[in-house]
Amino acid sequence: MSEKLQISKVQGELSAAGFRFGIVVSRFNSFITERLLAAAVDALERAGAQGKEVDVVQVPGSFELPLTAKKLAATGRYDAMIAIGCILRGETAHYDYVCSETARGLQLAQMDSGLPIIFCVLTCDTLEQAIDRAGLKGGNKGFEAGLAAVEMAQLSRKLRVPEAKAAVPCETRRRK
Repeated sequence: MSEKLQISKVQGELSAAGFRFGIVVSRFNSFITERLLAAAVDALERAGAQGKEVDVVQVPGSFELPLTAKKLAATGRYDAMIAIGCILRGETAHYDYVCSETARGLQLAQMDSGLPIIFCVLTCDTLEQAIDRAGLKGGNKGFEAGLAAVEMAQLSRKLRVPEAKAAVPCETRRRK
């Protein structure tokens, strides 16, 4: 009477071979972002990326990450990107604006371009929290971002719609 439901899983793999990655990194709070960058590159290399397949672009601060990521995505050279920054809470509302607009801008860049942009922007209350997330107690979020970039590059390729189908409206495809 009832058939067993067949579930098809689509997953990204952790092989970076044959993929290109872009990394946009903030120089502000460089003592943290340099650690995140080194770990992200390490993760990509361990997954099989070659040095020539990874481009690193530095920007002044986290607020500049979204525009640069969007411009890099528009080149069509990359399969995934990582945005690296570190924003530390200060005594004013500036922290809230920079965090909010950086996150929003990176999400818009990702959605507009269709390119996975991994969010590796630490938003911490204290320097100690940032240090913990850049290699001490909490592991290194840069390494995690590198692995996420590989997985999302793989997944995006698997989910890519062939150009012939993409040009046909959904309603037309359903009628066939």
